[in-house]
Amino acid sequence: MKQFVALARVSSREQEREGFSLEVQEDALKRYADQAGGEIVKFFKIAETASKGEERKSFRELIAYAKKNAFALDGLLFYKVDRASRNLFDYVELERLESEYNLPFISVSQPTENTPAGRMMRRTLANMASFYTEQQSVDVREGLARRVQEGWFVSLAPYGYRNARKDGRGIVEVDPETAANVKRIFHLYAYENCTLDGLVEKINAEGRLWRKSQPTFPRSSIANILKDRAYIGEIEYKGNWYPGKHEPLIDRATWDRVQALLGGSIYHATTLTYAGQFMTCGHCGHPITGELVRKKRKDGGINEHVYYRCARYTKPGHPRIRVKEAGIEAQVLALFDKMKVEDESVRDWFKAVLRSQTKDAQADAQADAQAQRQELTRQQTLLSEQQDRLINMRLDEELDQDLFAKKHQQIRDRMASIKLQLDVLDRSKDETAELAVKVFELSQTLKEKWLTADYATKRRLLEIVCLNSVLNGVTLVSAIRKPFDILAEGLVSEKSRSDRIRTCGLLLPKQAL
Repeated sequence: MKQFVALARVSSREQEREGFSLEVQEDALKRYADQAGGEIVKFFKIAETASKGEERKSFRELIAYAKKNAFALDGLLFYKVDRASRNLFDYVELERLESEYNLPFISVSQPTENTPAGRMMRRTLANMASFYTEQQSVDVREGLARRVQEGWFVSLAPYGYRNARKDGRGIVEVDPETAANVKRIFHLYAYENCTLDGLVEKINAEGRLWRKSQPTFPRSSIANILKDRAYIGEIEYKGNWYPGKHEPLIDRATWDRVQALLGGSIYHATTLTYAGQFMTCGHCGHPITGELVRKKRKDGGINEHVYYRCARYTKPGHPRIRVKEAGIEAQVLALFDKMKVEDESVRDWFKAVLRSQTKDAQADAQADAQAQRQELTRQQTLLSEQQDRLINMRLDEELDQDLFAKKHQQIRDRMASIKLQLDVLDRSKDETAELAVKVFELSQTLKEKWLTADYATKRRLLEIVCLNSVLNGVTLVSAIRKPFDILAEGLVSEKSRSDRIRTCGLLLPKQAL
């Protein structure tokens, strides 16, 4: 009985629908072996789902098996020539088996003789198959490039989006549930002083789901999300980023803040209220960090205590001082108490003074803002002109696609930064002296807000009130922002003159007391 080796290959689902499925090929090959009075001793199959690596591995195994068992084989069976090989290099390998190992190449649906004319016919078919494969690759690349230029992803939509079809073509739309997760991830890292590990712990504790098949959020996936420009409206193609048509999930200010934190290698040991670079050590100037200490009680329970210490307090010669969180919080609340003004008439007077004193400063600030706006507008115009020149150079093929994409991204980033600065100036130009009054009103309710605030709110309050804070031993020393510094120093001086009392550079009528 004759012995054959057979190969069945499907390269795409279209070929399967056209009648070249693995089952169709397998039946035809077995039928040929039966009619020739033989059997298939080894059958190799390559499905349309196989990767290039898997496909190459199967082909190499076929060649190796055929060489090793050539003495016992009567031929290599294929359904068609283009099912045997998809490029000329593979076909040469198969023809060498025929010439060097005397293993006939048999195409059951395209029979040819082992003659010069027959081999020429097979080579022509193999050449056509190779041409089709190469041309298809070119068409696919051009199609992907066009899709990118139109602003659409060329692969599956990233987390937070989903693929959809509209008017017969594939688009990308926001997935509300996962998009909310993405926004929360960026907010936690940008504004709530979370480490990557702390972010993972917190978002998992909030009861959110990563996916239905995997409820918990993977750390590596969150790290990738924080660096993915898709969330500011761009798409990646061959290592470069292009403007996309999908809806951005993250505003530019949040994105820039996250990248600054990631790029600056800022690592916070914990996400505790006062840690994360807010305080510095009075001894060496390094950041104060927080640590959570757990001690097991005799009854089996756990006591937890938060301490604050210098990040380098273990270094030789450094004071080994740790301060309990309660001690720091008591000093913060004492600072807020100093700012409290009980007398309503004094509060009204202070508001009036703030309104008066901020008018001139506001006029100067608006003049500076106008100058800044003019300069930013000038830079915006120059960048727009550079963008036009860059596009024209690309159209004239003076720049290749990769260099064009890189330069275009740089210009887009710079224009986005300028637009953000202009937006800030536009918002600030309408501010009036009422802002100072609101700041004063805030100072009168700081303690109440603090006692009911969560971590993020406490952190924000401290940033509003304090320029910086230093921990000298166990004492918190803070530089207070204006006008909170006036309140912290005390409004009323013991020195009085005439009918007025001088208070930190301000004159207060005695009848207001």
